[in-house]
Amino acid sequence: MINSMSGDIQPKVSIENISYWYGDVQALKDVSLEIPSHAITVLFGPAGGGKTTLLRLINRLNDLVDGTRMTGRIWLDGEDIYGPRIDLPTLRRRVGMVFALPLPLPGTVRENVIYGPELAGVVDPAAQDEIVVRCLKQAALWDEVVDRLDDSARSLSGGQQQRLCIARSLALAPDVLLLDEPTSGLDPISTAKVEATLEELKADYTIVIVPHSIQQAARIADWTAYFLMGEMVEYRPGEEIFVYPHDQRTEDYITGRFG
Repeated sequence: MINSMSGDIQPKVSIENISYWYGDVQALKDVSLEIPSHAITVLFGPAGGGKTTLLRLINRLNDLVDGTRMTGRIWLDGEDIYGPRIDLPTLRRRVGMVFALPLPLPGTVRENVIYGPELAGVVDPAAQDEIVVRCLKQAALWDEVVDRLDDSARSLSGGQQQRLCIARSLALAPDVLLLDEPTSGLDPISTAKVEATLEELKADYTIVIVPHSIQQAARIADWTAYFLMGEMVEYRPGEEIFVYPHDQRTEDYITGRFG
């Protein structure tokens, strides 16, 4: 049975009895949860818990990995994303992903943002300009790069590059934004800017993030799932799980008694 939220909150993504194997190694064990729209859902826990694997399954990145096997279903707005009629390019436009290491593309700041829309057929300069301004503003980067749009993206600081990668993901207007430890290599000031950006973005997007620390999880989570060795131990509102976790294993991890 899927771990449900209150009846007045509709899930954007529903994960139903997902188990996943890399060869003989089971990375996820019968995981079920519902991810709400317009909220930040945090997946936290020790390394090797299956958090990143679950992110990658939500936009089917692991289709590219040989020797894997999955059981269960994942639904996006009620559609089985592993069903026979799903169009993968469309799915990956609807579900963007930002990784731990900022990876700007070769080229300018502007070219990075419009790369995806150009591939999708947006060639009108005015439309491209609108996308650049909108996405850089949404990523809280516009004021810092408004005079640097024609500079190399790789001339930006690490924190700016990460926000540029967020802007690039937003350029295709996804429904869901997945982030895998997006601030793990950033300084505290840049980390705070990315966290503030995510708080703003959740008004328009569904956000799922693997944080780089328990402290970050507690700061930004609307909903929180604790993962341990492939098992989802518990899934509850963020303000609750960090104050009074239901499972002793969660409490032990939060309080530093293990992990």
